[in-house]
Amino acid sequence: MLIGLVMLLGLPLPAIARVCVQDDASQRVCLEQPARRIIALSPGATELLFAAGAGEQLAAAVSFSDYPPAAKQLPRVGSYQRLDLEAIVALKPDLIVAWRSGNPMADVARLQDMGFPVYISEPRQFEDVSATLERFGVLAGTESAAQGAANGFRAGIAALRERYADAAPVTVFYQVWDDPLMTVNDSHLISEAIRICGGVNVFGDLDALAPRISREAVLEKNPQAIVAGGMGEDNPAWLTPWKAFPSMLAVQKGNLFFVAPSTLQRPSPQMLAGTRTLCRHLDSARARH
Repeated sequence: MLIGLVMLLGLPLPAIARVCVQDDASQRVCLEQPARRIIALSPGATELLFAAGAGEQLAAAVSFSDYPPAAKQLPRVGSYQRLDLEAIVALKPDLIVAWRSGNPMADVARLQDMGFPVYISEPRQFEDVSATLERFGVLAGTESAAQGAANGFRAGIAALRERYADAAPVTVFYQVWDDPLMTVNDSHLISEAIRICGGVNVFGDLDALAPRISREAVLEKNPQAIVAGGMGEDNPAWLTPWKAFPSMLAVQKGNLFFVAPSTLQRPSPQMLAGTRTLCRHLDSARARH
């Protein structure tokens, strides 16, 4: 009726609320209207969408999507490594957020071929986290909440950069996994956290984003500090085996540190808290040097 009245009066039709952004694969993602049924294919994407104010638009997520608490109630569509394509298709999403370095990209391509709008996410720097929040706000129609979250994250990171700009360097081995033993290179977001805190990633020059390494390689690097995540949020068990190598600087000085993995290993606003914890640990290492 409204459209008919507008046409009768000779008025222009109202513009369709089409929204477009560019994702981390440099592809343009456009929706005819803000998304209302979003599926997140990584725990980090789930957190980012909630932080951007789009929690109510989330239709499903993958396993281990546990923050904020409301995320635990979302239907599951497999894990980030093993997507349940049938479940995803059945939910008829109007936006899918994929993780480039975590999801099977052949499955993501199949979803794109079926016509589903897919945003490919891969934050590599802290500014990328803020920018992703802003883009999700555009795609979900929650720009105000998203902008507030992005600004808060930027301000917190800027404060840490300023505080530790002249900190004495500390060599760091970051253990992202135990078996196989894995770390990150300097292109990884975790390494930016290390740099902000005045740390130097001893494996930063490796080619792979998350390379496998040997314990012998860590012993050869002899870092001043070892930082590990773990299987749980309060379980520093991965640090215990290093105590068998008392000749290592990190062991001699007691610089074996735990950071809850969800606060440093997911590209989300929680990384601000994780980076603060990391900086405090590296301050402790400096004091013992």
